Amino acid sequence: MKTATHVIAQSTKAIDSILLTFDQREKSRLRAETTGGIVLGLMLKIGTVLSHGDKLQIDDGSVVEVIAADEKLHEIRAVNATQLARIAYHVGNRHVPLQVNDDHLLMLPDHVLRAMVEGLGGTVTEVTRPFQPESGAYGHSHVHHSHDDEGHGGRIHDGLKPSTQDR
Repeated sequence: MKTATHVIAQSTKAIDSILLTFDQREKSRLRAETTGGIVLGLMLKIGTVLSHGDKLQIDDGSVVEVIAADEKLHEIRAVNATQLARIAYHVGNRHVPLQVNDDHLLMLPDHVLRAMVEGLGGTVTEVTRPFQPESGAYGHSHVHHSHDDEGHGGRIHDGLKPSTQDR
């Protein structure tokens, strides 16, 4: 099995690609197969979240491009920009991964959040598309996605809880 350990410049030419869901792109350690059939072990720096278009350096010197896979999502629309911004605020306040587009939002399916969005006057449609949520407001910070015991969606700040030495 070949190993990928580094993300390199997106301008680098790739010889193959690897199709990954958002959940897979959050993992620092992963075994996956490229579209060309190469079995690849990802051993990236802890906390690395891959984006569509990222390039991975393989231990043999070759390069593989990361492609965001289609996945089931909730598309959120509103009657105007103000209502969409209000919905984005409330969804974001729940610390879940959210993709912001000009006229709609995308989030991972969550029945509790869907009910909240609809209660705020938004419409929710189930779609299948690649998912590339916002990475955070602090430069290179990343989304940390997890599910609670009830299957609710991601928590952006899971990895940002203060340690005992911060208290």
